[in-house]
Parts: sequence; structure tokens; C-alpha cells
Amino acid sequence: MKIKLRLFAALREQTGVDTELLEINGASTSLAVFRAELAERGSVWAQALDPSRGVRAAVNQRIAQDHDPISDGDEVAFFPPVTGG
Repeated sequence: MKIKLRLFAALREQTGVDTELLEINGASTSLAVFRAELAERGSVWAQALDPSRGVRAAVNQRIAQDHDPISDGDEVAFFPPVTGG
């Protein structure tokens, strides 16, 4: 299945990736499994997407949780916690 990956702010800077089209095995998976597969790319990815950092995710522009499914053609975006003033 094809997934469009988007990274924002510090995550984009850490990984050097803004947008990437990925081909992954299976007809569908969960956000947690997808995040774990990305973390296997290396230590930069593992650090950037570490759930303890409060990294948020959206699937097709809707806030998503780790148990939410992702399917062929979905857009998955990761972004750091937002602070404001």
C-alpha cells in the first residue's frame, strides 16, 4: 500500500524529510505499527518519533491515536507538540 508521509517543524528538521511517498506491506495497519516501522530507519527517526516526546499524528488531516488504522492512499502527518503564547 502507498502512504504519503508528511513531517512538520522540528521533525522535518531532524529527519531531513518534508514529504515522502512510501510503499509498505499489507492492506492496512495501525498508526502505532507505521510509527514503529519508521523508527526502524535509524536512531534519528527513533528519536524524532519517540512517543514519549509528545509527537502528535494526523491521518488524512484528522488527529489520530496509535490504535487508529491507516490504509492505502492515506496521508499520515507527524508534528511536535505546539506551544503558544
